[in-house]
Amino acid sequence: MREIELKALAKINLGLDVLGRRENGYHDVRMIMQSIYLYDDVKIERKTAPGIELSSNLYFLPTGDGNIAYKAAQMLMDEFEIEEGVRITLNKHIPVAAGMAGGSSNAAAVLFGMNRLFGLRLSQEELMERGVKLGADVPYCIMRGTVLAEGIGEKLKVLPSMPKCTVLIAKPSVSVSTKLVYEALDSSDIIAHPNIDGLMEALEKGSLRGIASCMGNVLEEVTVPMYPVIEEIKQVMKDCGALNAMMSGSGPTVFGLFENKMAARNAQSRIREKALAKQVYVTNIHNARRD
Repeated sequence: MREIELKALAKINLGLDVLGRRENGYHDVRMIMQSIYLYDDVKIERKTAPGIELSSNLYFLPTGDGNIAYKAAQMLMDEFEIEEGVRITLNKHIPVAAGMAGGSSNAAAVLFGMNRLFGLRLSQEELMERGVKLGADVPYCIMRGTVLAEGIGEKLKVLPSMPKCTVLIAKPSVSVSTKLVYEALDSSDIIAHPNIDGLMEALEKGSLRGIASCMGNVLEEVTVPMYPVIEEIKQVMKDCGALNAMMSGSGPTVFGLFENKMAARNAQSRIREKALAKQVYVTNIHNARRD
């Protein structure tokens, strides 16, 4: 095998709770993550000349070791003393700096692809152990599906698959630093914690309406006051028939869950007409796991 092409899926957070802050600065979280069918195309090619070449369709992305996908390739090349080089091409569609784990998903795809391409025979668990060294979301992006994440996000438990529905994604034209959002959050001040247990019960029952009613994200307390457009987008989605709408991760991306695809299309048009966001996508839940 000389090359491999992969889809690096985006994620949304159905629920995101922060329990406290560790001495090392990391936060203990409890959240439910879900893959959606919005993805970056990742192509990895073997080349005889040593080293890593990385290119992207986005001019502003770093192409050296400042890119997490580059770091993922370097990690495995160093560990397994791979003398050949690789050429990595990222065709980005997932909004950047948007709370959708685009970078982490790219890194996960590179770990998965390098494992296949060079016959390293690492298990999924072994890939995840390496992924957490790159970022807290990388192990989840290797696993994908409907998952409870605890600890700093690295302790993962597979949950019953989320019922199929239409998902509307809207990313306003602002970028949010995950690090700054978490630093600004005082977990002791959080009054309304999302109902993570209720979410898990709704998933067990396969109840989309139950899931929607239990959604919550404590990071909205920090990000929404900074960027009120997030609340405006949420309201448009709800006005157009979303069962619920919420910010994903540290934002600023908003997602809405819809039973009716036409209602989601209507919300998409309204958001664009109001110039609340340029990147607005109608997609769906993706439950298939990696083989």
